[in-house]
Amino acid sequence: MTTTPHSSPLTSSSFTSTRNACKLCSPLGACLVMRGIEDCIPLIHGSQGCSTYIRRYGISHFREPIDIASSNFVEATAIFGGRENLFTALDNVSRSYKPAAIGITSTCLSETIGENVPMYLKQYEAERAKGLRNNAGLNPVIFYASTPSYRGTHMDGFHEAIYAAVSTLVKPGKEIEKDEEGRINLISGFVSAEDIRELHSILQSFRIPYTLIPDYSESLDGGSWETYQKLPAGGTTLKDIRSMGEAAGTVYLGIAPGKNDAGKWLEDFCAVPLHQVELPIGIENSDAFFAVLSEITGEEIPDNWTKQRQRLIDAYIDGHKYVNGKRALIYGEEDFVVGLVSFLDEIGVIPVIAATGAESTTPKGKPAGSANLRERINNSLRNTRQKIEIMDDADFVTMLEKAKDLEPDFIMGHSKGLYLSRELGIPLVRCGFPIHDRIGGQRILHLGYRGTLNLFDLICNSLMEAKQNQFDKGYTYL
Repeated sequence: MTTTPHSSPLTSSSFTSTRNACKLCSPLGACLVMRGIEDCIPLIHGSQGCSTYIRRYGISHFREPIDIASSNFVEATAIFGGRENLFTALDNVSRSYKPAAIGITSTCLSETIGENVPMYLKQYEAERAKGLRNNAGLNPVIFYASTPSYRGTHMDGFHEAIYAAVSTLVKPGKEIEKDEEGRINLISGFVSAEDIRELHSILQSFRIPYTLIPDYSESLDGGSWETYQKLPAGGTTLKDIRSMGEAAGTVYLGIAPGKNDAGKWLEDFCAVPLHQVELPIGIENSDAFFAVLSEITGEEIPDNWTKQRQRLIDAYIDGHKYVNGKRALIYGEEDFVVGLVSFLDEIGVIPVIAATGAESTTPKGKPAGSANLRERINNSLRNTRQKIEIMDDADFVTMLEKAKDLEPDFIMGHSKGLYLSRELGIPLVRCGFPIHDRIGGQRILHLGYRGTLNLFDLICNSLMEAKQNQFDKGYTYL
């Protein structure tokens, strides 16, 4: 249990502690981004426990081995500093993995004692240039993301790592010559490996060059090996990242919660126009996503996606009687929750609770807190007239207390919601991250028309199964 002030204006609980928080640590999100860059190894500047925690979560969701290096803080390091530990770790990782890039993330401990990692890296680069490092003469690109978990969640770390990679590898310059073929950048949210493969399919159908970052669709969900691969194949190439300054536009899925926004950096320093859209979950959000791609590329939306959209509408009609008027509790990352609310509103489901573990992202000039989350959710609603209980900085105990009065029919979110499902006696539709108690969490498709159709089927079937289970005799027609 962590004790933190419960200051969100959208919660009215009297206690001051977080009980079973609905969020994960910041370096975890950063490490997954780094595993989505080709030949990049994450290096945690902190204790072995931090890297073990992240490996455990990643492995149980993706069902793949995930190597995450550590600078191995001990008691003496916490007192005297971790400079030499970091230098030794960089040497060891360079020799052992021979990576093209090393992504460094900070931790609560290294940030608390005031480690100046950017300064350390300048010193390391100077020693490396003089041949003073024991790294077998290898010179991988090194970038650094500041990710203390007492400041934000895994989503902050996710977007911070994208910013660190882009701002390190892309050469700034507003006069950079743009790609003649109309290259496009797509900065993805924290989605499944299957979602990333779907994004590849969508971009490829427009027949233009593109950079999709991060891309862990193969590196964290590839085939089996005959021998262990320290750095599995796959990931966004360093070459493609470096070309992002030449693009005709950047599409950013969701909102970067911190001050460091890779899309904004590309716009400010490379004159690449930024287009921010919500995660394409549901017809309306998917339409907006395809419209932006069509606008940037100047290409018509390919027919296969139009046909898929028609199949999705037909499915909505087929399943309407099973979902209309049902009530849902949703939780997860803010972008994911906003996308799910829009989707559920489309199909006639009333989202009675929409919860995220982070403090809501707040645009510049607006007061801190959940105002922006409420605004984003309200903007996504077209049919629901009932007031939604919107919770940021949320925990599962508070969700349960509120849900008992609001009586939802089902829950949507990751495996940690099993606690709610058991207590409330309603089905859990598993989606998002992490999914520890089922196989295939990394292959759940959420995005686009096909992903929306998949989620719709999951909801309908979960509700139908729950209804069947209410009767002593199973009904084969519902």
